[in-house]
Amino acid sequence: MIKNELINFILEEKIVAIIRMLDKEEAIEVTEALVKGGIKLIEVTLDSPNSLKTIEALTEKYQNDEVVIGAGTVLDSESARLAIIAGAEFLLSPSLNIDFIKTCNRYDKVAIPGAMTPTEILTAKENGADIIKVFPASNLGSSYIKSIKGPISNINLMATGGISIDNIIEFVESGSDSVGIGSSLVDKKLIKSKNYKELTSKAVEYINRIKNNM
Repeated sequence: MIKNELINFILEEKIVAIIRMLDKEEAIEVTEALVKGGIKLIEVTLDSPNSLKTIEALTEKYQNDEVVIGAGTVLDSESARLAIIAGAEFLLSPSLNIDFIKTCNRYDKVAIPGAMTPTEILTAKENGADIIKVFPASNLGSSYIKSIKGPISNINLMATGGISIDNIIEFVESGSDSVGIGSSLVDKKLIKSKNYKELTSKAVEYINRIKNNM
């Protein structure tokens, strides 16, 4: 996908599944289970073991499918460049780093920096961010998203941190254009027991919750 198409794809699909601290083989198995359940956006965090190799493997595996692989916990421009070389099509950072945004734009990839305050959110947008990750979302609450969207409704926001099956619709209805979901979806207990069937069922539950409220 070209960049604008991918931005729209992220906003349409809503859910980005966050894979953190899994090795390559585990990440591949988990991704397979999530994709079976309808998840199409996978974020591999760079603090995971051999994360770049994982991104390479997943990008190759799903290059002909409508599944897009991204990189998360990207802390600086050099890490962003390495993730892009590995195949990441969208990149997320927990913080606002202007050089990170510039690197994503230089390589025509989707830049999703983290921000909290209105000033940070506007600064990110003015410096070329495509979507702003509001983090930590659960600490701020869905009402915070609604308040931000009042005066700056033209900025795409992704709520991340503490999003669960119980509050996902609350955040979407409050103005979150997409959500990043970690442990409540990518359940470490299920992964440890290799219960990938249940992991697929969780993915289906999230997808249905979104579709039934759109």
